[in-house]
Amino acid sequence: MNSVNGHEIPSSLSAAAPPPEEVGWWKIPGSPPDAARFSQSCEELFLSRNGVLGLQRILETLAVHQDEALLSLSGAILVLRHSVRYDIVDLLLKNVLRLLPDNVVAHCFTAHLCIVRGGLAEGCAHFATLMSRYPGQRIEIGEFVSMSLLEVGYPAEALNVTMSLLRAGDVSVSLLNNAGCALERLNRSTEALALYEQALKINPHSQEVAFGYACSLIKAGQFARGWPVYFNRALQVSAWQESLRGRQRLRPESDLAGKRVLLFQEQGLGDTLQFIRHASVLVERGAEVSVHVPGSISRLISLSCDNLTVLEPKVMPDLERFDYVAPIPDLPYLTGMCAVQDIPVNVPYLRASGEDIARFEAFLPPGRPRIGLVWAGERRGRSEFALADMRRSISFDDMVAALLPIEADIVNLQFGAARDALKDWRGQSISDPMGDVSDMADTAAIMQNLDLVISVDTSPVHLAGALGRPVWLISRWDACWRWGDEGQGSPWYPTMRIFRSQERSFGPVLQEVGKALRLWVATWRPRKT
Repeated sequence: MNSVNGHEIPSSLSAAAPPPEEVGWWKIPGSPPDAARFSQSCEELFLSRNGVLGLQRILETLAVHQDEALLSLSGAILVLRHSVRYDIVDLLLKNVLRLLPDNVVAHCFTAHLCIVRGGLAEGCAHFATLMSRYPGQRIEIGEFVSMSLLEVGYPAEALNVTMSLLRAGDVSVSLLNNAGCALERLNRSTEALALYEQALKINPHSQEVAFGYACSLIKAGQFARGWPVYFNRALQVSAWQESLRGRQRLRPESDLAGKRVLLFQEQGLGDTLQFIRHASVLVERGAEVSVHVPGSISRLISLSCDNLTVLEPKVMPDLERFDYVAPIPDLPYLTGMCAVQDIPVNVPYLRASGEDIARFEAFLPPGRPRIGLVWAGERRGRSEFALADMRRSISFDDMVAALLPIEADIVNLQFGAARDALKDWRGQSISDPMGDVSDMADTAAIMQNLDLVISVDTSPVHLAGALGRPVWLISRWDACWRWGDEGQGSPWYPTMRIFRSQERSFGPVLQEVGKALRLWVATWRPRKT
């Protein structure tokens, strides 16, 4: 078994064979690879969803070239960017600091790693020591500490760090970007705009800054300014979708009469569920519209959108058939949404099949109000996304402690690993039909049998809203841009009520939801059929 500084490489990372066309140029003794080529090759493996091979290549390289600090640092950054294998990141950073004890970047990543693993006080103390020891690099250190605080849900503290440096004249694009991000997450989006604009004056080509600027504009309700900037984002497409980048992208001024348009999944399922409503506008303008989305929602879109052609999800479309392609989140911009009044008023715009509705109706208990619960978002693999999932999710124990017992029938809508929390539950009975769910069309059928859905900010909340079902969103403190800075309602979903957390903990807002739920149950009346 290979090792790095005496630590064994996990066997699970050594099992996969490298692609046959590759040779082991990265692990030739005495001939360390070029750092740029090494990073690019590993990045390509991660982006092509060969994360195990990417990790294997990094560890194999460092097992042979233990004295190449730049390779260790590159590997640590790649692993942190594409996974939550913090143990491997820690191993690589220790190797860098063994070779270069004063490498500030490695020290900063070490402090960041401590914070994201739960050691907030220790990590911040490490950053404070770095500020004192390396005053000439305080800007870089400040960029790191503010990023770390943002990722674990401390935007107010991140804002304090960035603003203290900016007021002292220590200005950088990243500090301005992080300050803008902190303000947006504190629901002060209009204030964030000036900081993003200052950053873009320094570096007009920064896609990261432009994306944050776009989200802040949209969150502030400035759609006419925000959507064009959002359109120019770096697309989040999989390796399977890479060929789409080279195709003619649909633009607002494109002539659609008689044209064939391919809409494709980009970003999360919630984005598709929220924005697919705009696709009908393209049809009204004369386009023949096809949709390529994951199998988990393809049947739902097919059932709901008779004027769209839903393609086989497991087969890459023949792109030569299409005049234009467009990621689904482009649709508000492409269809001219400049104000809240421009959102299509066609809710519900998704629907389940009558057969599926009847099938799940038979499973659910009758007589009392039925309330569906979702307490956690999907667990994603990249560190940035995994930390966001932690910020938006609630533990099952905390949710049921605040909401139950209640004079209602509780129905589980939680999918994935978080559903396992039900196994040890011994309190009020919770119906769990999710074992019979194969896709979101099934989930939609369950929701059609419910009187209320209560969910954290994840795709089921969009599904409930698109179905026109009553839905309560429990929003984290650093709320997503799509829900605006304030208010109990959403122009996207007329049946939604938003409960906004006012602090990092969900405890107080859960108590608010519990109180509202008891009042709702007391005044509930059966739906007329």
